[in-house]
Amino acid sequence: MSFPNRRLEKKLSRKGFAMIAGVDEAGRGAWAGPIVAAAVVLNPKKRISGIKDSKLLRKPQRQAVYEKIIEHALAWSVAAVSASVIDKIGIGPANVLVMQRAVAKLTLAPSYVLTDALAVSFGDTPMTAIINGDHKVRCIAAASIIAKVTRDTMMDQFDEQYSLWGFKHHKGYGTDHHFHMLNTHGMCEIHRRSFRPMSDLLS
Repeated sequence: MSFPNRRLEKKLSRKGFAMIAGVDEAGRGAWAGPIVAAAVVLNPKKRISGIKDSKLLRKPQRQAVYEKIIEHALAWSVAAVSASVIDKIGIGPANVLVMQRAVAKLTLAPSYVLTDALAVSFGDTPMTAIINGDHKVRCIAAASIIAKVTRDTMMDQFDEQYSLWGFKHHKGYGTDHHFHMLNTHGMCEIHRRSFRPMSDLLS
């Protein structure tokens, strides 16, 4: 299995872009909870082992790499857009908005932004969208880990508030168990009513 590399980051660095941020999201396809994005500027002088697409890491591995990233990155940030806003503006615009918010929250302004697949405007800052970027580019893979760990933690907290739906187990995604809980208990405040099957329940 190939790991994400720094080839593109090095190429951009040679062109004079010193602060390169990777951006990725978690939770786009979930039935409940927020969409979360992270932006990460890795330190080229700090080698962090184990960085790859967050979905390819087991939870303990992901947590360990997460802790290394937040310790050694030059800058990192997270942002979230709630289910109610997703219902209001749509998941596509919400995805763009959450990535823009994450980049805006960085304590070091990036000179270039690399995103996973989605082309997003970051004002005057140049960017490139990389298909399967979380598999190919280290800073995007690092952002995928930060976003995934942050969102999973949020869903664990929602599980304490809305324990009937089992968010700690499925993190709001469309599992058979989640579907069963929806049919049994209906929706709670963090369900995305514009998504199926929630919209079917409302009709």
